[in-house]
Amino acid sequence: MRKNHVLEKLRAGQPSVGMWLSLPSPEAAEYVSRLGVDWLVVDAEHSAVDIRTLALMFMAINGSPAAPMVRIPWNTAETFKRVLDAGAWGVVVPMLKSRQEAEDAVSSLRYPPVGVRSVGGGRHAISFDTTAGEYYEHANAEILLAIQIEHIDGVERADEILSVPGIDVCFVGPNDLAASMGVGLGAGLECDDPRVVEAIEHVLQACRHYGVAPGIHCSNAEAVNMRIEQGFLFCGMASELRYMLNGISADIRKIRREVPSQPASHGPQVQY
Repeated sequence: MRKNHVLEKLRAGQPSVGMWLSLPSPEAAEYVSRLGVDWLVVDAEHSAVDIRTLALMFMAINGSPAAPMVRIPWNTAETFKRVLDAGAWGVVVPMLKSRQEAEDAVSSLRYPPVGVRSVGGGRHAISFDTTAGEYYEHANAEILLAIQIEHIDGVERADEILSVPGIDVCFVGPNDLAASMGVGLGAGLECDDPRVVEAIEHVLQACRHYGVAPGIHCSNAEAVNMRIEQGFLFCGMASELRYMLNGISADIRKIRREVPSQPASHGPQVQY
């Protein structure tokens, strides 16, 4: 069975860098998976991704250096079951605000006796290049669980949330966090409001205390480097959609829209 290289890096205290996939496109997933990222998270929370498209995107990523992961829409057991059976190597759970929600996530991700995940399916074993029996034996140790603290309520309960055994990563969502604190919508992933900076630092220190890899969403490579220097290990670099739009927009802005004036002609004049 293939080892989850993302978990290996994080457990060794090494940074792991990836990207969100916002487009419901196996072709886009295949292209991006060959660019050198450690992982790709298909965003099934805010994008029009159904379970079949998700499985096809995982298939497109398989065989690349990137680990196929997914952010689920909400923290429910049936959602975990479907994305894991589709072949996810990791699950990102949005908007956790309490210890009970963290315990529910751990339980939904793991097979008994640790959790309540049911036995079935087949694509999960193919995703790890193994047999079903070997997958069942090692899945609890190889599948990554990332919970998101992206609301001030979660920040204030960070200790009780992160002390739950079985959480691998705590991923901060700066935009939602800023919004929940009244800073404003779309404050930016590198928002420098002192209240947001303090809240993020609080989560970072709690992660260190409980041995959970701290993660955060970043807008570009410069921001990733900054967050790694601060101590974050699981860093998301925007999304393929954002990079596509930024690249096109940058070139569109360079195009001259004015028709250049024509020089006056000094040739012979023809009389009619």
